[in-house]
Amino acid sequence: MNRNTILGTLGVSLLLFLAGMVSQQEANSIHSVDPVGSNSPSSQLIADRAETKTQTSQLASANNRFGFNLWTQISQQQPEANIVISPSSIAIALAMARNGTDGSTKAEMTTVLELDLLDPATMDNSYGKLIENLKTADPNVKLAIANSLWVNRDITLKDSFVNNAKEFYQAEVTNLDFADSQAKNTINDWVASNTANQISEIVDSVSADDALYLINAIYFKGIWAKKFDVDATVEQPFYTAANDSKSQPMMSQTGDYRYYQSDRFQAVRLPYGEKEELGMYIFLPQETSSLAEFNQQLNYDNWQEWISSMRSRDGKITIPRFKLEYELDLTESLSELGIEQVFDSSQADFSAMTDLSVAVDGVKHKTFIEVNEEGTEAAGVTSIGIRITSVQTENESFKMNVNRPFFFAIRDDITESIIFMGNVIEP
Repeated sequence: MNRNTILGTLGVSLLLFLAGMVSQQEANSIHSVDPVGSNSPSSQLIADRAETKTQTSQLASANNRFGFNLWTQISQQQPEANIVISPSSIAIALAMARNGTDGSTKAEMTTVLELDLLDPATMDNSYGKLIENLKTADPNVKLAIANSLWVNRDITLKDSFVNNAKEFYQAEVTNLDFADSQAKNTINDWVASNTANQISEIVDSVSADDALYLINAIYFKGIWAKKFDVDATVEQPFYTAANDSKSQPMMSQTGDYRYYQSDRFQAVRLPYGEKEELGMYIFLPQETSSLAEFNQQLNYDNWQEWISSMRSRDGKITIPRFKLEYELDLTESLSELGIEQVFDSSQADFSAMTDLSVAVDGVKHKTFIEVNEEGTEAAGVTSIGIRITSVQTENESFKMNVNRPFFFAIRDDITESIIFMGNVIEP
């Protein structure tokens, strides 16, 4: 595989999509989050979201299957590392890039993205509905998604590809002089603006040999439905994977939660916002097990079974306050899953995008997450560079002390889309 054929930067989701529009004024600390809206959603909005769920359920399932497949690759490569990815952002970004491919290159991406069973004629429209539905999930939760195409002014893209990106993915399209040293700063300024300045750079350099960058950004800011009492937060030991311990601020509260327990783990859901449609799912392996063993069992089918098994239970939850940043080049992981031709100048078919011979040079993914007593703030960016080539008992209360490595996921329960997922080895 010729890595010199395609230039790219990897952002927080997977390949092209940078989601998340937020103004710098909305980039305030999680400690001072203002609700996005004070009015309850109208009955029409609720009905629209219910209809959208029906229309996009198959797409959301495909995105989640792909996300778990990718997670398996990454967690096996970095078993002892903190990991945070945005599978929704990655899947959407790749889907937008897929529209520029044709032939066996397109078939390869379709299969890896688990899109084979979807109707090609309505697929992009379903993505558009899914994006809009996620952005309007809860007036008290900020979930912003943004996409952009940054095109070398000397390059001509096909109208059908550009119009598709604009219409269904709401992508901004900008022509730049890639020979200008300031082009990189222009792109990165957009990234910072659309992630509330939590991710300030995704593109390291821009060259006249680059054809375009496809970028997706996602920004999430949610207040817990029930905030943690700051006065209840105390320093307690957190035991890392190496069985060492470190002092960590631990937040605690009691209440009624969606909960599930097996002989391998405990799982709890902590809801966000007024409507509680979005929530953080925390999976804590039992002391007789490990996070590595849990990750071996983590796949789409098991996930669905575990989520459906959760029941309302009274209990006490203790979780660490934490803040993580993560960066990864996804090229190897995507290649292992079967997306190979886009990286190979001798095979990549981007004829639906341009008449030029181009290929992907890399995929860069960056994420950020902070969890505290108020709620959660998270951001992810994915950048793809395209370069020109020459070619239990339910009534019993529970206790769950998350004082050792754990897995988490932030999920929209209406569309069932997983927005972020991660391993916390050392908060």
